[in-house]
Amino acid sequence: MRTGSAATLLGALMLILVGSLAAQDEKKINLQTGDLAPVFTATDDQGQMWKSVDHVGKKFVVVYFYPADFTSGCRTQAQKFRDNMNQLSEKGITVIGISCDASATHALFKKAEKLNFTLLADAEGTIAKQFGVPLNKGGEVRTKDADGQVVTLKRNFTAARWTFIIGMDGNVVYKNTKVNPAVDSMQVGAFIDQLQSK
Repeated sequence: MRTGSAATLLGALMLILVGSLAAQDEKKINLQTGDLAPVFTATDDQGQMWKSVDHVGKKFVVVYFYPADFTSGCRTQAQKFRDNMNQLSEKGITVIGISCDASATHALFKKAEKLNFTLLADAEGTIAKQFGVPLNKGGEVRTKDADGQVVTLKRNFTAARWTFIIGMDGNVVYKNTKVNPAVDSMQVGAFIDQLQSK
């Protein structure tokens, strides 16, 4: 009888432990400036693996999360980064755009908007979760590719529009959770100017 009670108690404790670990997995990350930036790997718009460890420490790395390729605000944000890329590069900045779109969708978007920076595919929202970026339900958008062909693009999730800058020491030096897509690239450049003038 005692053996059975012990087994029951042990089973109950195991369930509590498993439940506690699951709750910790679901705990929301609240990444702040000064925190060590997550290390991440993803497929880029060319189907190649992009690793943050290959870039962090060599330049400032701007990581901007955006909801979806081929949507109005996201087009504006991408175009502004494209247009300001020469000035940003001169300041020692690498720009990475991340959404939950597939690599192939990113390739279409990059070609259509003539983007001169890398887009990373985060189909399951794994990187967004590492940065604490909220995720919403996915959806689809119908658009025309660079050749004028109508395409329907689907995604599992949409990430919130948040921008981070990872400093040369690997820490987060900038976090913006209320991004205006039209001025994001200029704000990033101004922040780096201010940082470098200290």
